[in-house]
Amino acid sequence: MCRLYAMHANEPTRVECGLVKAQNALMIQSKGDMMGYAHGHGWGVADYPDGVPMIEKQTWAAFHGEHFTRKAARIYARTVVAHVRRATVGGTSIENTHPFHHGRWIFAHNGTIPNFDEVRVRMLDHIDPLHRVEILGTTDSEHIFRYLMSLFLHHPERGLLEVVQQGLRQVLAWSAEIDPEARVGLNIILTDGLHLIGSRYNRSLFSLRRDHVFICGICGKSHVHHALRTPYRSLEVASEPVTSEDDWIEVPDKTVFCVTDDYRLEQHPL
Repeated sequence: MCRLYAMHANEPTRVECGLVKAQNALMIQSKGDMMGYAHGHGWGVADYPDGVPMIEKQTWAAFHGEHFTRKAARIYARTVVAHVRRATVGGTSIENTHPFHHGRWIFAHNGTIPNFDEVRVRMLDHIDPLHRVEILGTTDSEHIFRYLMSLFLHHPERGLLEVVQQGLRQVLAWSAEIDPEARVGLNIILTDGLHLIGSRYNRSLFSLRRDHVFICGICGKSHVHHALRTPYRSLEVASEPVTSEDDWIEVPDKTVFCVTDDYRLEQHPL
């Protein structure tokens, strides 16, 4: 059980309010989500300031100290992924803290693969040696990431969305082989800064699309230094709505999705 947040936009955008200042900002969720669970086993934030991912991770709770607040205040980017962790598989360590990365790729996961030790044996047989040797932690999340990256490495012609869809279906199939009654949690975010792919499976997930520059009701400022000739577009995805706006839409369960060129969610069944 974790909480995640992602923002993808066509112009650099501030996300401090969504991460720290909003009514249900990610930092607030780290102290207690809508079900009353705390997520205090680490946090991580990734963005692409120069086209290359910049990641900061810590093993303490986001609501402890000022590091998370300071990181959020510095971010001004087109793509951001943030995560607060409630450990289920793997202990508390930097190696087990999300987001995970490979080159330009960033990955975060909210959920759990039951009986992971048994699923892991099956998964490792399908992870390319290039990725297998780079697994540093013990989480189900990092193994899923490396498995999906291996599939894409071997089948780039299928396209990223299809690879993710097929890969997650295989993870679900392995889990069902071991225990057909196991309740798998498989919300993911995968991005290279240019494309954003995700899924919802047995965990809450919401999205918010913006098609114009707006004055934030929380900070009283625009989050964008807007180029007048560019129609602003952005999409936010989060485990829970981070603001009190009515425009948050629940992402259908058991789906995979990608953010389209006009910043909408294209959804497919998982």
